[in-house]
Amino acid sequence: MINHEVRTYKSSENLPREDQLAWKIAEVASDPVAVDAEVTDMVINRIIDNAAVAAASVRRDAPTHAREQALPHTSKPGATVFGQPLDETVSPEWAAWANGVAVRELDFHDTFLAKDYSHPGDNIPAILAVAQHLGVDGKDLVNGIATGYEIQVDLVKGICLHEHKIDHVAHLGPSAAAGIGAMLHLPTEVTFQAVQQALHVTTATRQSRKGEISSWKAHAPAFAAKMAVEAVDRAMRGEGAPSPIYEGEDGFIAWILSGPEARYTVPLPAKGEAKRAILDTYTKEHSAEYQAQALIDLARKMGKEIDDLTKIKKIVIHTSHHTHNVIGTGANDPQKMDPKASRETLDHSIMYIFAVAMEDQGWHHEDSYAPERAARPETVALWHKIETTEDPEWTRRYHSTDPEEMAFGGRVEIEFEDGSTMVDEIAVADAHPNGARPFVRENYVEKFRTLAKGIIAEEEQDRFLDLVQRLPELTADEVRELSFVVEGLEHTGSKGIF
Repeated sequence: MINHEVRTYKSSENLPREDQLAWKIAEVASDPVAVDAEVTDMVINRIIDNAAVAAASVRRDAPTHAREQALPHTSKPGATVFGQPLDETVSPEWAAWANGVAVRELDFHDTFLAKDYSHPGDNIPAILAVAQHLGVDGKDLVNGIATGYEIQVDLVKGICLHEHKIDHVAHLGPSAAAGIGAMLHLPTEVTFQAVQQALHVTTATRQSRKGEISSWKAHAPAFAAKMAVEAVDRAMRGEGAPSPIYEGEDGFIAWILSGPEARYTVPLPAKGEAKRAILDTYTKEHSAEYQAQALIDLARKMGKEIDDLTKIKKIVIHTSHHTHNVIGTGANDPQKMDPKASRETLDHSIMYIFAVAMEDQGWHHEDSYAPERAARPETVALWHKIETTEDPEWTRRYHSTDPEEMAFGGRVEIEFEDGSTMVDEIAVADAHPNGARPFVRENYVEKFRTLAKGIIAEEEQDRFLDLVQRLPELTADEVRELSFVVEGLEHTGSKGIF
């Protein structure tokens, strides 16, 4: 890996494009290095993972409305939409939109955390949609997805967005554009312009994940992916973009991030170096914000050891800055303690999540968020006894670059009415690569089977799983079948413009 320093340049300094971050990203995309076998295997796992969580959400309002928006935009050859017959295709940017919302709706697919946050699986809907539309085979699709993951992970390692209240999808637009560029073997110049345009139009504030969180949380990455497809299309036609987008005097760093004096270091693969960043990412066993994954596992463990939860006086979760300030009491969001809060808000409340996981000894992507579940008096009582606090050591471990030190959990102290205490801690979720039960192919398939049960016919499940597990060998026609059909899928008939 090469560490690239990125800073603002005055217009009079005339920064050569070859020294710009967007160009260096485009160079990685256009490098024809082979994809490692273990990377290919993980790409397959994540396509299965995305399909699993999309199946579970396919009848929910946000994915249904996104699908209804997409379906009028028919196109041949086009791209498939989750749930729809395989021969009913739409324009690829609209397939990226509809499928991206379905994937993101339940907050249940993969994650990578470093200087910023990300769900790298959000790259897949856009890259796959373009592959289907343009007749790309499985081998090139794998390269595109591996590249999308590489660029997003590297940006997340180098540039913090959340400290400036910028939503993490600002890293997704450039990564999806780079992935599409790699898959299509586009010249560096074309991908360079697409990356810049994608960043320019996908920068938004983090209010989508603050306060009264709405379904836009699921739409935001789908929008970024849709914009990336359009950015590549414009660039392929010879259109340019604001440049230099990162380093410009009025650009991203100078006015949206840390200002003209700031310095960022972004690691990127050297020429000829394999793109392996997908192996640094991890998926979710539970449908909740990633920082809740390990704490759900710990809540189950601790709850099992307590005979009477009503005897608890107070629970304090000592954890990282991010967990405390985004999903903990440090957020100062009263909605996180409100039994009438939206599902999107509850999955960003570790107080609620820890209480329910203790009581139920598990977590379910629908039942655990049901309004009647959140309103149980005993749950509300326990929930309101929980608070979080930042522990500098957990913050340090959260940001550690050492895989053996990196931690996304915390230490939990429970005080009982009789004065006794219980203390336990967990560093990473059980399903994390360093956890007690790391996810392997069998777990991804099981997750898909579990979430697809009662939604996708078993024969259709078999067809999809058999197909995706041959991914690098697939022909262009077979890539066009990488979706799933839901029999009798209904729509709301909602009325909009389209």
